Amino acid sequence: MNKKVIIGCFIATGLLQLPSVNAQVKVPFSTANKKVRVIVSDNEPGMRFKTTETLKFQDSPQPGETEVSVFVDPAKSFQTMLGIGGALTDASAETFYKLPKDKQKELLAAYYDKDKGIGYTLARTNIQSCDFSSDSYSYIKEGDGALKTFNISHDRAYRIPFIKEAMAAAGGKLTLFASPWSPPAFMKDNNSLLHGGKLLAKYYQSWANFYGKFIRAYENEGIPIWGLSVQNEPMASQSWESCKYTAEEQRDFVKNFLGPTLAKQGLSSKKLIVWDHNRDLLYQQASTILEDPAAAKYVWGIGFHWYETWTGAGQQFESLRRTHEAFPAKNLIFTEGCIEKFDFNKINDWSLGERYGLAMINDFNAGTVAWTDWNILLDENGGPNHVGNFCFAPVHADLRNGSLIYTSSYYYLGHFSKYIQPGARRVAAVASRDKLLTTAYLNPNGKLSVIVMNQTDEKIEYSLWIKGKAAKTTSQPHSIATLVVE
Repeated sequence: MNKKVIIGCFIATGLLQLPSVNAQVKVPFSTANKKVRVIVSDNEPGMRFKTTETLKFQDSPQPGETEVSVFVDPAKSFQTMLGIGGALTDASAETFYKLPKDKQKELLAAYYDKDKGIGYTLARTNIQSCDFSSDSYSYIKEGDGALKTFNISHDRAYRIPFIKEAMAAAGGKLTLFASPWSPPAFMKDNNSLLHGGKLLAKYYQSWANFYGKFIRAYENEGIPIWGLSVQNEPMASQSWESCKYTAEEQRDFVKNFLGPTLAKQGLSSKKLIVWDHNRDLLYQQASTILEDPAAAKYVWGIGFHWYETWTGAGQQFESLRRTHEAFPAKNLIFTEGCIEKFDFNKINDWSLGERYGLAMINDFNAGTVAWTDWNILLDENGGPNHVGNFCFAPVHADLRNGSLIYTSSYYYLGHFSKYIQPGARRVAAVASRDKLLTTAYLNPNGKLSVIVMNQTDEKIEYSLWIKGKAAKTTSQPHSIATLVVE
């Protein structure tokens, strides 16, 4: 039997699969004819997104034990990047419109322009008031369980136009999700928007309907809502807008009310995020909700914050890793983080950004698909905030003189958002010494972005090593670098 007949027999039996005419063959990543552009930010004057050198790869078949290396393997890929961004709150919007027009334009470019700025693609906003609003408010009148008085006119003053300007600056599209801080006061057992309290069972359906009303209202304004979380910080009884749910209560609300209601209203495509609170209880919450298939089918992902440090503990990255291992089909999304206890005297501290870099590298390496900072803009007092809960933002407006102050957090965030595109795949990356932190992504355009962070007081010589090829460089003290292989 000749070769053509043998191959024909294998094809006919399905033992040999030939690629279709339109099939795309994945080409392995190669360092051949590629260089490494090194972009650095550190605490030295002028060192912000500074291209410091262009490296060439050299043969390096086996690094020595005394050498420091960052090993990257583009053939081993993990989660896909959804986006990086920040929250468009009442406080940010109100502050924005107090700035001179030229500074408004500067801020939008700084965040959303892919070339001049850091290319944010993700955003969050609040449903009704939150602590970063100038006052407490609701979209309905007291006692209106039927939602007949639903009206978002409050948001049309500042927040809706601000979101539209951000969308335009981002090229016409932002992946936007929304979160409630509290149901209307009459729907809760403490009859208050503030101080926790619980949603009364008789209003479960009314509150589920409320989410749909919000989505429709915003989309009628020309603002698409990509997703929503069930409740901001459901384990906290705060002095500001808050509402408490146990994991079982949130599971049952999603399963019996919110999930089915969104489906009935034609909104099942909206991505539903549970938890939306700190990493420390993440696994317990995720397992309680997701081990119920009737609830899990409505859930796109698990949101988390970084404020578990209020207990005096560190950031609990192991909670993320265990949750991702146990529930790999669900997405991890960082939904909020900021540095608390605003102090204008610390606004130039480099350590502000280092906290972001530490969190982002560890969160991404644990499987996180998206990362959302808190307010993108606050004033020189860390507000406005109607309960005095003043915090840092990456950019502050000093309204005393109409200027913008860029903190180190802005630059650390930008080393990720500017060089890692939505659709990028995280690839294997590990440093041979714990003094360097690293993560890496292969972008849809074929460029490889490797983040290297140094929190120490030391200069550290190291090599970027990819499959027997190495490019040598030096990590400066207290620096973050993006190495773009192109």
